[in-house]
Amino acid sequence: MFKRIKTFFKAFGPGVITGAADDDPSGIATYSQTGAEFGYGQLWVAVWILPFMISVQEACARIGAATGKGIASVIKDHYSKKVLYAAVFLVVVANTINIGADIGALGAAAELILPVSFPILVLGFTALILFLEIFVSYRSYAKILKWLALSLLAYPLTVFLVNQPWGELLRATFVPNVEFSFAFLFIITGVLGTTISPYMFFWQASEEVEEERSRKLMAHGEAHPTKRFMRLLRMDNFLGMIFSNFATWSIIVVAATVLHSGGITNISTAADAAKALEPLVQTFPNAGFLAKLIFASGILGLGLLGIPVLSASASYALSEALGWKEGLNLKLRRAYGFYGVITAATLIGLAINFVGIDPIRALIIAAVLNGVVAAPLIFLIALIAADKKIMGEWASGWLSQTFVWATFALMAAAAIAMFSSFLR
Repeated sequence: MFKRIKTFFKAFGPGVITGAADDDPSGIATYSQTGAEFGYGQLWVAVWILPFMISVQEACARIGAATGKGIASVIKDHYSKKVLYAAVFLVVVANTINIGADIGALGAAAELILPVSFPILVLGFTALILFLEIFVSYRSYAKILKWLALSLLAYPLTVFLVNQPWGELLRATFVPNVEFSFAFLFIITGVLGTTISPYMFFWQASEEVEEERSRKLMAHGEAHPTKRFMRLLRMDNFLGMIFSNFATWSIIVVAATVLHSGGITNISTAADAAKALEPLVQTFPNAGFLAKLIFASGILGLGLLGIPVLSASASYALSEALGWKEGLNLKLRRAYGFYGVITAATLIGLAINFVGIDPIRALIIAAVLNGVVAAPLIFLIALIAADKKIMGEWASGWLSQTFVWATFALMAAAAIAMFSSFLR
C-alpha cells in the first residue's frame, strides 16, 4: 500500500508543476475579473476546456519524451527557419510581457502586507527569482515548485465556507453561456489564454526531456522512453490539469459569490481581489488584513512558481532555436546563453513595471495576448504530435488529434470573435 502511494506521488512532475504554474498571478487576476464582472456567466469554461487542455499538454509532453528534444528543436529539425523564428518570437514576446505583469503582481500583493515601496519590492523579487533559477539545481527546484502549488488551496476552502446557490452554480458549471459583446469576448479570450498558455507548451516538453535525463532514459542524445515512463507522464499531466482547472473553477466561484454579489464588478487593485477571500477569515479579528495576507501569500507563491516557468520556457525555445546548450540541470558555466536569456527576459519584464502600467490590468492583458498567440502554436503542435516520422510509435491517435485540432479551432475562433466585436 505504502509503495503504491509513494509511486503515485513520484508521478508528480512537469505536469503538476505546469498545472500549478498555469494559475499564476495572471490567471488569478483574469479568473477573479470574470467572476466579478460576469458572476457565474463564464464558469462553464473551467469544465468544458479541461479535455482540450489535457490533450494539448499531453501532446506537448509526448513530443518532448518521444524526441528527447524541446518543441523549438523539433521545429528546427523539420520545418523552415521562418516557421521556427515565428514560433520562438511569439512565445518569447508573450512570455516576457507575462513576466512583467507577474512581477508587478508580486509587488502589488506584497504592498498589502509590508510597509515597503513597490519599486523595492519588485527589485527584490526579481533578484530572488533569478538566484533560485540560476543557482539551485533542477531536482531541488522542482521539489520547491511542487510545494508552492499548495498555495492555491485558499480558494477551494473559501468555496465551501461561503453559502453558495448550488443549483445555479452547478447549472452555470455545465451549461455554456455566451454573450457577443467585446467585454465578454475579451475576458473569455483571456480565460482561454491563461488556461491554455504558450509557455506551458514549451516548458512541459522541455521538462519531460529533463525528466528523461534524470532517469537515465537518454543515450547519445536520443530518447528511449519506456511504456511505464509514458504512462506516468500521462498520469502526471492528467493530475496537473485537473488540479489547475479545479483551482480555476474555485477562483471564479469565489469572485462571483463574494465580489459580484457584493457589487464589485471591476477589480482594479490587489486589495479588490483580496476581498474575495474575506469569508475565509470572517470570524477572526482583523479579517480584512488576514484576507490580504492569504491573498498575498497565494500570489507570492504562485508568482515565484510561474515566473521561472515563463522565463525558462522562453529560454528553452530561443536556446533550442540557436543551438545553445540548455537545461535547468546544467550549471551556469555550462549554459551561459540559456541562463542569459532567462536573465534578460526577467529583467525586461521588470522594466515593464516602470512605464506606468497598472499591475492588475497588465495581468489581464497578458492573459488575452496568450490567448491570441496560442492558436498558431497549437497548429504546429498538432502537426508535430501526429507525424509518425517525428514521433515514431508515440504519434497521436485519432482521439488526441481530434481534441488538439478542436483546441486550435476554439482558440482561433475566440481570438477572431474578440477582434471582430472590437471592430464592429
